[in-house]
Amino acid sequence: RSCSPGRARHTNASRRACLVARFGDIYAQERLDAETLLRTYISDMETVQRIIYVAAVESFHAAKMAYRQFKIRVRETLSLGHSGPESLEDTVLDYIVRHEDLYDVQASVNEVIRAMNITPKISFPPEIDFIVISTLIQELCRVAFSMQTLVPPLDIAFGTDGELFSETKYHRSFDSDFTAALVAYHVWPALMENDVVIVKGEAVTKR
Repeated sequence: RSCSPGRARHTNASRRACLVARFGDIYAQERLDAETLLRTYISDMETVQRIIYVAAVESFHAAKMAYRQFKIRVRETLSLGHSGPESLEDTVLDYIVRHEDLYDVQASVNEVIRAMNITPKISFPPEIDFIVISTLIQELCRVAFSMQTLVPPLDIAFGTDGELFSETKYHRSFDSDFTAALVAYHVWPALMENDVVIVKGEAVTKR
């Protein structure tokens, strides 16, 4: 490994703090805005919350795919003329951090909406066009993409209906049955770093 760490590594801690805070802001603000919007079309709160959770999961998936492809293109381009002192990996990371505005977030939003339209986790055919929550999806894609530039990257926990409720991963929603041991459905994903929870998600437990 090169002994000259790149700019991206020097700013890693501050960028991480900003992104973790931004993830919390999206939960507190854009998520609730999306909830309010969906409630004008869908009366069932569980359906609304399921839609938002799927949107979050699919946004992270789409952004991670886009990041991988972006990184491959950058590495191919920069490897042609690369010469130290930084390692090629650090140079690639620095370039991506400086040029995150080149990320085609709209392509990811379209990808997310396409995935949401065919997922069996939410009703099909969908009651509404998921484009109505594109602001939420866009913000989640942006933050998920940026989280891939961290060392180590941040990701969301994989959640399944019926899994054992984990106190370390989730808060229970206020309308949960607090004696129930199993997750009925998820409201918001937990944020992870190297398989360690750094921000709890939210889940509903019911008997």
